[in-house]
Amino acid sequence: MSPCKLHSGLLGTLAALLLTTFACGEAPYDLVIRNGTLIDGTGVAGRKADVGIRDGKIARVGDLGSAPSREAIDASGLVVAPGFIDIHNHSDNTILVDPRSESMVRQGVTTMILGESGSAGPVVGKASRELPYGLKRDWTTLGGYFERLEKQGIATNVASYVGQGQVWTCVVGYENRSPSNEELEEMKKLVAQAMQEGALGLSTSLLMPPWSLATTDELVALAKVAQGYGGIYSTHIRDEGEGVFDAVKEAIAVGRGASIPVDIIHLKIAHKDLWGRMEEVVALIEEARQEGLNIQANVYPYTAGQNNLRAIIPPWAHDGGNEKMLERLKDPAMRIRMRRDILSGLPGWYNHYSAPGGWDRMLLVAFSQPKNKPFQGKRMSELIEARGEDGFKVLFDVLLEENGSVRTVYFHHTEADMQLALKQPWTSVGSDGSAVRPDGVLGQQNPHPRYYGTFPRLLGRYVNELKVLTLPEAIHKITGMNAEKIGIHDRGRIEEGRWADVTIFDSTTVRDQATFEEPNQYPLGIVYVIVNGKLVLERGRPTGALPGKVLYGSGKSDAGS
Repeated sequence: MSPCKLHSGLLGTLAALLLTTFACGEAPYDLVIRNGTLIDGTGVAGRKADVGIRDGKIARVGDLGSAPSREAIDASGLVVAPGFIDIHNHSDNTILVDPRSESMVRQGVTTMILGESGSAGPVVGKASRELPYGLKRDWTTLGGYFERLEKQGIATNVASYVGQGQVWTCVVGYENRSPSNEELEEMKKLVAQAMQEGALGLSTSLLMPPWSLATTDELVALAKVAQGYGGIYSTHIRDEGEGVFDAVKEAIAVGRGASIPVDIIHLKIAHKDLWGRMEEVVALIEEARQEGLNIQANVYPYTAGQNNLRAIIPPWAHDGGNEKMLERLKDPAMRIRMRRDILSGLPGWYNHYSAPGGWDRMLLVAFSQPKNKPFQGKRMSELIEARGEDGFKVLFDVLLEENGSVRTVYFHHTEADMQLALKQPWTSVGSDGSAVRPDGVLGQQNPHPRYYGTFPRLLGRYVNELKVLTLPEAIHKITGMNAEKIGIHDRGRIEEGRWADVTIFDSTTVRDQATFEEPNQYPLGIVYVIVNGKLVLERGRPTGALPGKVLYGSGKSDAGS
């Protein structure tokens, strides 16, 4: 009889573990996941394998038999996958309100990538210090924000880009003007500082002023700084409608000019007059890739996006920021000019009114004023009908009533175009959502259902129902591919030596429940979620554990910190 079997049979549980460790030369695992179907995040087919976790990392993958462990999960009938990495996430503020991040954890998300253009830092110079939800800012740099997260504790891992829009407003402010050469140099210094503090790269959102005033050459200049620290360029392109082809070409030009990998945020064609032309967008990217450029994209599995009702207001009316826009909304002459420009369009402006094709294709997400609350979750056309007034008058009035901000879902692209983008081998998946919950301050809105359902929807609808992707392909797009894009090389796969971020789900029942009408609903089929070796979701219920870490870009070590 082997020493292992002898000790196990004769001594009490604790003594047996200690003696087994001595005799077998290996410590017991903290957690063993047994009997599951392992889909490892590389895109290859699943296989039967156990996973042993020790000290927060994957210590062994294979047949672990009766290897001793402090905890065990029987994953019979379940899929064992790497934790899902949300490459496009907006929980920068909500994670400070609720670090448990339930609407993301319950989807299987173990890592959230933040910082689309308006990153949490830097916050210096002319940038606004205000935060939502009554939060108080106690940092001025992206590194300071990271310290805040580490101090409070977080359920998921978090990483962030540094935002072009953030450094722009730090230096230039909210005026509609181009930066001077000196101001551009100051922006470059802020990007360098953030990269040294651990940013993953540079991120842009070029739809709205003042950030949309950046030229391609200015974007290349900032991207070169990020590239010098091993970062990527993540871009919400300048126009997803009538100018989408030129906007994609610009993203490619930045990649070429800065010699930097590019990830186009939520690739889509968001204008009714161009629906059905996704093949042409794909061809542009394929041509660039054949040239040797690293151009990729991400997608969310919905045919609607979320922005703000103020996005319908022409760019010139935003000059000087929100207060100046509100002043113009009060001016009858300015209203006439705005209405004319919205109806006729302006060169180079993505028009949120014409793109979806009508007021009935706009769903109102959140109101602050009691008189408007009944229309939360209703279409803009319903609000207009109830008021019995001209649509543009209602638009201008409600923005004044709501201090210039009404979050709005726009139904502006098609299922066929989205599926074509989703199938490309260089597209991954991100939610473009925030971590929220149905109750408390974070439950007082009618958000896009992607806040609750993105990843289960991918697995339930686009794998199980529509067969757009195979299960290994889909898992690769939300794990290994995202990790590779952002340079997190110790996560994204179930592989010995990597950190133990693991999502275990029932592939036969996984699906989203959130709808546009009733979005505050958690998904089905996600059974266990493990972050850095600790359970944050057990049998579908949050544990309350906060084992997440801040994940830093490669530039962090360059700073010597």
